[in-house]
Amino acid sequence: MPSGLNVDTLGPVDVAVVAFEGSRFNGDVAPALRDLQKDGTVRILDLSFMHKAEDGSVDIVELVDEEVAETFGQVADVQFDLLSDEDLRAVAENLPPASSALVVAWENTWAARLATAVRESSGELLLLERVPRDAVVEAVTALDAE
Repeated sequence: MPSGLNVDTLGPVDVAVVAFEGSRFNGDVAPALRDLQKDGTVRILDLSFMHKAEDGSVDIVELVDEEVAETFGQVADVQFDLLSDEDLRAVAENLPPASSALVVAWENTWAARLATAVRESSGELLLLERVPRDAVVEAVTALDAE
């Protein structure tokens, strides 16, 4: 089945792991992801959930599984296994017992035009780093204090 993705014009792809203490994941993230996809900011490529029990056993639920398909099925237009079983197991190993996580891969469609222009100009991204939220809060607070 064709994915509808063109590797020559694909934007940068990120993977996020969002951990939740216990099993407090309630699906409130679905509308936010759906809105980001609908307005063209991102394209959800892969999405999985996991729960790690107190004894260390792990349950992994993917978007195609019935229990989440209704809530999250409308989030992803394109679904492919970008995140392998090995990737998900590695994430699960780093989760503390009695916790859960959402693992989501998305294309930054907002940056696709720039990424294409960089590639066509024989440019190469050497560094991309997200500034931690606490550092941003500290900088904004300092600016407001002046």
